[in-house]
Amino acid sequence: MTDSTVVYALAGIWIAMLGLRSLLVNRDHFKRIVAANLLGSGVFLTLVALAGRGEGAADPIPHGMILTGIVVAVSGTGLFLALLGRLRELESSEEEET
Repeated sequence: MTDSTVVYALAGIWIAMLGLRSLLVNRDHFKRIVAANLLGSGVFLTLVALAGRGEGAADPIPHGMILTGIVVAVSGTGLFLALLGRLRELESSEEEET
């Protein structure tokens, strides 16, 4: 492994740990969605950094899995944000009724 591979892998682990900490600590739903995205980005960065096969060649299987994971993460984020918007609409309508 080269020095840049180790740096990127450690940066990915650090970003994932920041996302995990923020996911566990924050109570606000929007901040938790952002923290989950940060956690996923750190995992993706770590997997890309460790996907080498030796002499500069990259293994295409982890890259394909990561690309699929990015698509799923974007779709999940959109779904969670739509649900959060609906939840806030319901909460505001309940406050107006009382």
